[in-house]
Amino acid sequence: MKMKKIIAITLTLIMALSLFAGCGAAKSSTLKVAISPDFAPMEFVIYNEKGEAEYAGFDVMLSEYIAQEMGLTLQLMPMDFGACQAAVAAGTVDMSISGFSWTEERAANYNLSDYYYAGDNETEQVLITTKDNEGKFTTVEAMAGLKVGAQAASLQEGLCKEQLPDNELVVYTDINTGVLQLKKGDFQIMAVATGNADAIIAANPDLALAGFNFDVSEEESNNLILLKKGNDQLTAEVNKILAKALADGKYAEWYAKAEELAGIGQEVSYDENGNPLPY
Repeated sequence: MKMKKIIAITLTLIMALSLFAGCGAAKSSTLKVAISPDFAPMEFVIYNEKGEAEYAGFDVMLSEYIAQEMGLTLQLMPMDFGACQAAVAAGTVDMSISGFSWTEERAANYNLSDYYYAGDNETEQVLITTKDNEGKFTTVEAMAGLKVGAQAASLQEGLCKEQLPDNELVVYTDINTGVLQLKKGDFQIMAVATGNADAIIAANPDLALAGFNFDVSEEESNNLILLKKGNDQLTAEVNKILAKALADGKYAEWYAKAEELAGIGQEVSYDENGNPLPY
């Protein structure tokens, strides 16, 4: 009887240790990064020579770099922009690298990395409109009575609320949907980062710049990575890697490549479960 008990206890311990070791290996070998690939040139989809879809863009290259520096296998987790933030808060991903800028709400609810610098993508925030209205909406007064579209939970939504308070705001989940709504006339102007505006207009010649630039604070003018609140060790490690990328001149190289790829890329939207949405 004693021998049976000893064997049972031993087997239980072995199983527990095996499970623990398995969990540790999974955590230490894979870096899970949430992205919303509807935001060229930061993250979008291209097709290789075999016709297979691949993720591309500045944030994808940055994610690959961070995983490589950490000695981990990168697992990109595509989902919509709001779901990226929820996944970080819930701890189902290690971080989200998806064109985030600083906001008070994010600073209060997440660990934020140091800034990284993706060209002028966040430095300038603009409005786009249909081609026949190109350059017409340069002032708040010129846009009186117009509906403005912005992505939910984005910097652009906040800028519209602050700087266009008298315009009716229409929010959408993903940028592709916003572009379609703009063309359909659900709103007449759409708030986007300038790099994203360039990519959208390149792919949609019937759209153009409206002529208005938002006032952007220094805090909001570059990108950062979202990590779970309290995950200070990982945040510190990421910041060291960002400093190395900056010192090695990686940012300019990545942004130039991302802009080039965005000319042939296709933005793809995903729902909260990671399923591609119809374009």
